[in-house]
Amino acid sequence: MPARTRSPKLGYALAATAATLWALNGSLARFLLNDHMPPARLAELRSLGTFVVLAAALALTRPRLLKINTKDIGRLTFFGVVGLAGVNALYFAAIARLNIGVAVTIQYLGPLLLLVWLKLVHRRALPGGLWSAAGLAAIGCFFVVRAYHPGGLDGVGVAEAFGAAATFAVYLFASEQAGHRYEPVTILVWGFGLASVFWLITQPAWSFPLHPLSSGRNLAFALYIVIGGTLVPFACMIAAVRHLPASRAAVVATLEPVVGALLAWPILNQALSPVQAVGGLVVVGAVIWVQAQRPALEAERAPAYGAARRARARVE
Repeated sequence: MPARTRSPKLGYALAATAATLWALNGSLARFLLNDHMPPARLAELRSLGTFVVLAAALALTRPRLLKINTKDIGRLTFFGVVGLAGVNALYFAAIARLNIGVAVTIQYLGPLLLLVWLKLVHRRALPGGLWSAAGLAAIGCFFVVRAYHPGGLDGVGVAEAFGAAATFAVYLFASEQAGHRYEPVTILVWGFGLASVFWLITQPAWSFPLHPLSSGRNLAFALYIVIGGTLVPFACMIAAVRHLPASRAAVVATLEPVVGALLAWPILNQALSPVQAVGGLVVVGAVIWVQAQRPALEAERAPAYGAARRARARVE
């Protein structure tokens, strides 16, 4: 998006909205997992349901937004399969084995992984304050979710949570790259469409377990997971990185564990301890800190498609 049309305030608001909706999604998904919905099947439901709703809406209202350059299918496949299918499946698998708070804390190492990628691979001179804010947010999340009381961590679950962190970073980076060329809805419909193809090949629809959705309550939860927990927040985050570098949007998204802890009061009867409250304030402080810093756009932004190749050609 051209600099004159960017609105950092809108970008921060969109990222915070995504974090809030994702926080509720985690609690409701846990009910379905407890009722024996396999994590990979829940990820499949999330991808396929979102794709069907979004593709139908675009086909009826703005069909031109379904068009992409065929040269970009490989990149969008990577975004859909690794960034979307990967983060969904690994997150659900992690919360099935770990306390939700521990899993989310590990997943939100994603912003730090993204900064490391920009620094080491793209040789970016990133502002020191951004590193500090990302680290502070990770520390705050640690205390919000009481990760210092892991209660006997499951090794496989920890590995899945770290996988969720890596694929979350991939999702942020790849969606910002695609945003140089396409509208957010175009990126989403192709991303979730290609993720759905992956799921339907590996897990055919006719073998989908319907028994966890046999109650009206679970059907309502599944509907929220598709619309409120997937379509809307992913759209918000992809729109956010049109106004902000993905690294900054990711730091704002660390509000998710804080909001999740607050939502646990009415949903799961879990009250915040004083230590958790302090951790929440630390995360909020990190988010305010990152908003107060002027973005170094050229250093922080993901490169457009083909940018590295064009840079090499100029050098040669």
